[in-house]
Amino acid sequence: MSRRAAPDSFALVRRLEDIIGHDPGARRGIAPLISATRGSLHAAAQSLRQHPQPDIRIMTGFFLAHGDPPACETDGPPGAVHLAAGFDRLGIPCRLTTDAPNAAAVRAAAAAALRADFPIEVAAVPDYPEGEELSVLSASWRAQPPSHVISIERCGPAHDGIARNSRGAEMTAHNAPLEQLYMAGDWTRIAIGDGGNEIGMGALPRDLVTENIPRGLEIASTVPCDHLIVSGVSNWGAMALLCALGLIHPEAAADLTASLTPEIDRRILTQMVANGPAVAIQEWGADAAPRPTLAVDGLPWEYHAEIMRKLTDILP
Repeated sequence: MSRRAAPDSFALVRRLEDIIGHDPGARRGIAPLISATRGSLHAAAQSLRQHPQPDIRIMTGFFLAHGDPPACETDGPPGAVHLAAGFDRLGIPCRLTTDAPNAAAVRAAAAAALRADFPIEVAAVPDYPEGEELSVLSASWRAQPPSHVISIERCGPAHDGIARNSRGAEMTAHNAPLEQLYMAGDWTRIAIGDGGNEIGMGALPRDLVTENIPRGLEIASTVPCDHLIVSGVSNWGAMALLCALGLIHPEAAADLTASLTPEIDRRILTQMVANGPAVAIQEWGADAAPRPTLAVDGLPWEYHAEIMRKLTDILP
C-alpha cells in the first residue's frame, strides 16, 4: 500500500472511534474497554497501510446454539465481508476463514458482495460434515504466511481453555479452535470485538474485563493481539477500520469503502439471514431465542445503517 497519509488523519480516526464506541443503553459495560483501546484503530490501519505486500486472512463466525434455529449470529460476517471486499478491490490477497457450524452463513454473506470464487477456508468441527482439519489449514498458513490476520466477533477461550458465549455457556461443540491458527505464526494480529469473550481480548488486563463485563470472570478471552478494536457492535469496528484506512490512504478510499452503502449492507444481511440462516438477538437482556431477522445484537438494520452513514460521512 502507499505510505502517504492525510496530515489530519489521526484526529479524524479518533472521530471514527467515538462513533463505534457507542454502547446503546450501556448494555455490555464495555466503556472501560473502549477507553483502554483508544488509538488502536489508527495503529491497526497504519500497520496495514505500511506493509509493502499485505496478505490478509479474516476469521469470523459466532454460533448461537440457543437460536431458533441454532445458527451463526449476524454480527461478524457482514463486517468481515466488507473488509474482504475493500481489500479485494485493491488487489490485496485476502481470504475468509470460519468453521463448519458458521460456514453457510459466511458463504451467504460473501455471495452478496464478493466475487463468486472468493476464497473461504472452513475448519472442521466434530459432528459437522464439512471443513478441513485444523492441521491442514495450519500447514497451508505456514506454507504461505499472511502478513495480517484479522479476527472479528470470534469467540476465544477463557482462562480455563473453554470458549463461552455471553451467557456463560460452553461453545466447544460449535466452535473450532481457530485461535490456534491466529497465534500460529509471526504475523500482525488485529482483533475486533464487543463483549470481552472474543479473540484478541487477552490484550487487555484481565481484571478490566472481569470487573466490567457481565460474567466476565467466566468468559474473558485470554487470546491476545497486536491491535484491539473494541466497538459497540463488532460489525461497526470492521467498517471503521476500512474508513480509517481510507483516511490514511486517501487515494484508495473509494475502493476500500465502496461496499459501505445501505444497498450493499442490507443485501449482505438479508442473504445471510435467508440463506445461512443467521440469527439475531431479539432484545438485549431478554430470554427470547435469537431468530432470523434483519437485526444485529438486538438493534434493527436501520440503526446500523445510520452508524455506517456517520462513519462514511467523515471521509473526504
